[in-house]
Amino acid sequence: MAKRSRTKARDSQPVEGEVGPRQPCPCGSGKRYKACHGAAGGAPAVFVNRPFEGMPSECDVVALRELVPAATAPLTLREPDPHGRSVQLCSLLPMAAPAMVRDSGQIWLGLQVQHNFGDPARDLGAVLLKALQTEEPGIVGLTDPPGEGPRLQDLVTDDRLDITVHDGFEYWIADVEDQSGMAAALEQANAAASPTARLTSVEAAYWTNVGTKEHLRWVMPEPEDQLLDALARLHAAGKDDIAPGSRFVGMFRAHGLLAPVWDLPVGTGPEPLEEPAERFAADLAEALADDSPLTAEQRSARSGLANRQVTIR
Repeated sequence: MAKRSRTKARDSQPVEGEVGPRQPCPCGSGKRYKACHGAAGGAPAVFVNRPFEGMPSECDVVALRELVPAATAPLTLREPDPHGRSVQLCSLLPMAAPAMVRDSGQIWLGLQVQHNFGDPARDLGAVLLKALQTEEPGIVGLTDPPGEGPRLQDLVTDDRLDITVHDGFEYWIADVEDQSGMAAALEQANAAASPTARLTSVEAAYWTNVGTKEHLRWVMPEPEDQLLDALARLHAAGKDDIAPGSRFVGMFRAHGLLAPVWDLPVGTGPEPLEEPAERFAADLAEALADDSPLTAEQRSARSGLANRQVTIR
């Protein structure tokens, strides 16, 4: 029996590049692959590891989807809406709606939504096309997988997004004339949002205050292996602190990108991080350009960093 069991286990091992049925699903759900994207009739069959690749400000889009409570950015369409309506990308819409056609005619597109059909960029593209075909104000969403079609990055032309991080969700009602009866819902939404700010000296780095501590979370575009090597070099050289009293605590993986995370002393705020972040970006660029073999100390640091990764999606 033992021999047959060993043979069965050996035969069931995945070939290189595949995901084994008992391995964690790469979508980041926390389930085993056989119970998620590998299950018949389970999670969506389509899974895209880096769905926002090619999207203007890809790293910021990932941050707005996963980290930032309240932020907006205008989108420029490749083919302008025949009704002349503008489109605004939003981190979160009321009731986590996928999209809304506002009374003003403006189209709002939400990043933080309830549904997930495997490729969020394709979901966003389908929702946007549906909203562009909708003239009446209201919520627009998906109830079924969208199938083949353009992704959001196929529909826009921006080189980079002009992102505004808001103190709260007042932008939800900024274009509403009669705001009576909305105060309680807005207050509840604002109470659940952690204060957040985007650094201006570097791309896609966000400070946040969660009450008991502050963090800097920085979504980076470099390939994972190269970025881990570079971060290991900086860690071994003692150059991975972002500010006095800060501590590099690891990183998370979201939509195919890594985001290093630092704990900050309470009371730091975003402004004191601007110059250190810019200096860190320069040190990181130098480390990325170093193609020499890692030293033993650097390899040890890299192993520790790799073990401190958490996948969001």
